[in-house]
Amino acid sequence: MLHTAIDWIVHTVQGWGYPGIFILALLESTIVPVPSELILIPAGYLAFQGKMSLPLILLTATLGGLAGASINYAFALLVGRPFLERWGKYFFVEPALLHKTERFFRDYGAISTFTGRLVPGIRHLISLPAGLARMNRAAFALYTMLGAGLWAAILTMTGYFIGDKIALVERELHLITLGVIVASAALFTGYVLWRRRLERQESARRDGTT
Repeated sequence: MLHTAIDWIVHTVQGWGYPGIFILALLESTIVPVPSELILIPAGYLAFQGKMSLPLILLTATLGGLAGASINYAFALLVGRPFLERWGKYFFVEPALLHKTERFFRDYGAISTFTGRLVPGIRHLISLPAGLARMNRAAFALYTMLGAGLWAAILTMTGYFIGDKIALVERELHLITLGVIVASAALFTGYVLWRRRLERQESARRDGTT
């Protein structure tokens, strides 16, 4: 099934060109579950064949990811928490999860927007709590582009360097994804520890001045 999907996406990406990559990346960044692995690895394969430009693939994928994430951000910003508390279950957002992510974003909004873009199953929803938390729009755009660009580069370069060994991609894709998840978790953990250390130092400084 995956091989058939890749074949279909390869022909779709080649036929639609860069606008197709943009549209598919946009959809993948909204609540539409379009797997980016089935978009960007074949696109990298086409770049390996010389049929597409690698920089343009990365640019359109990043901009598409930002556009889709911005739709989710604006949607959450406009409808607010009451709407999502009532209807969020239809978007796989339970009230308990909604409250948890709001608290999470108040503390770690910027870095979670970046790392969330690298985690499958999360990256297409990470913009909803950002909108609810009214995260700074410039910071949201910056971290979303960094995360979307890094994820696009990982997948595209995988397809590019593996070249015509598509079967190898199918076999090792889970390891590639796992590696990205582990790296994202390590980055986030480091940020949390660093922030807590600063908070302890600030608390100690305040206690010393009182």
